[in-house]
Amino acid sequence: MIEAVLLVPGSWRGAWCYDAVAERLADLRVVAIDLPSNDGAAGLAEDAAAVRDALDGIGERALAVGHSYGGIAISEGAAGSAHAAALVYLCAFMLEPGQALLDAMHHELPPWIALDEAAGTHLAQGTDRSLYGDCPADVAKTAAERLTPQSVAAIATPQTVAAWQALPSTYVICEKDQAVPPPVQEAMASRAATVERLPSSHSPFLSCPDDVAAIVRRALS
Repeated sequence: MIEAVLLVPGSWRGAWCYDAVAERLADLRVVAIDLPSNDGAAGLAEDAAAVRDALDGIGERALAVGHSYGGIAISEGAAGSAHAAALVYLCAFMLEPGQALLDAMHHELPPWIALDEAAGTHLAQGTDRSLYGDCPADVAKTAAERLTPQSVAAIATPQTVAAWQALPSTYVICEKDQAVPPPVQEAMASRAATVERLPSSHSPFLSCPDDVAAIVRRALS
């Protein structure tokens, strides 16, 4: 059984978004990381390197969990890693090599994502509905205040590899997601060996951390 977990956030978030899940996996070795692109400058290459470095730092077989854009980061970063043992895509972009997140969005950002062309960044707005629809109001407010702009380069750069082609994978469809539509998730989930479902928004690590932790444990075994 795998006994180490790497938690990778999606766009705009940091390791903090997984705090409640990590607490519920305290008997395991759990590492949550920030992605360099969420500082507004770095791109996919740096995010993938952060995933690889974290896996190397763990130094044992680990399960990598990626949320939303974090699915791209683990697909790229875990490929070829001697320490990557399995993957969980949490309402995440599970793409083929050669695809970028913007390709999956047909090169059109939804209206709730604000683009700063001068800075080369983007940031979610109206997050009460788009990201935190089933979270308590105070949790949604605090989480929204902690979001940071992500570089456009990160979502515009195509993957070069897809770790899910070589590693066991689980896709978690969030059925009330207002950010990545469930039908889009269904299509990507067809690439996974195992499919799980949660009746949650785009932020299940905040709205139902018990369920996310349970899914991680099943994936570990």
